[in-house]
Amino acid sequence: MSGTGGPSEAPEDRGGRRLGRRLVQLYVGLALYGVSLALNLRAGLGLSPWDVLSQGIVRHTGLTMGTVTIAVGALVLLLWIPLRQRPGLGTVSNVVVVGLAVDAALAVVPPAPGSLWVRVPLLVFAVVLCGAATGLYITPRFGAGPRDGLMTGLHQRTGRSVRAVRTAIELTVLVAGFALGGSVGVGTVIFALAIGPLAQVFLRLFGEPARPAPEDKGASHATGALPDASSPTSSREVPDPV
Repeated sequence: MSGTGGPSEAPEDRGGRRLGRRLVQLYVGLALYGVSLALNLRAGLGLSPWDVLSQGIVRHTGLTMGTVTIAVGALVLLLWIPLRQRPGLGTVSNVVVVGLAVDAALAVVPPAPGSLWVRVPLLVFAVVLCGAATGLYITPRFGAGPRDGLMTGLHQRTGRSVRAVRTAIELTVLVAGFALGGSVGVGTVIFALAIGPLAQVFLRLFGEPARPAPEDKGASHATGALPDASSPTSSREVPDPV
């Protein structure tokens, strides 16, 4: 009996509820990430590098943005095989849920008017929402996103720094997307500069309090970033949310 006279809660019950909360957080985060992508697209001021690539493919294939997002994510996931990266539930869910959410949001959100007084606030809101969604979906630790796994896999294989590998990937994708007709603009720059700091803020907000490692009680793990345990990404690097 507990001190209040009621039965104590079984550990498996607590674990089940915690797993349920983590799953809700994962899928809400992924859905909101898709919504943020759609809002960024509707703002029409420039997209993130991977979205520039997806939009360029859309313009040449006639497929929906969500369908292309899923296809690109699946192709990137195939690159994990030679890089020996292991996907988790969050990895596979990322590929599917974000794309579905993009198309659902685009179906109900009309293009923004031509006035910058509407488009700029919409862009800012989209970027902030993307940062919040990143914090929501990463902190449950169900696996890295497809692009994050590509980055860390290349980092392991090449010996280059995570930052250098990520920069090379982003630039390659951006140039390819621009060549295909994807939208590059001030929104691309704002996203590149703001998403890292925003993600760090929301990773701290949504993450669990950090605990010192048992073997080194003096070492602090409260860096703010909470990469998945299966991902070797440095805690000082913000994983690519998609």
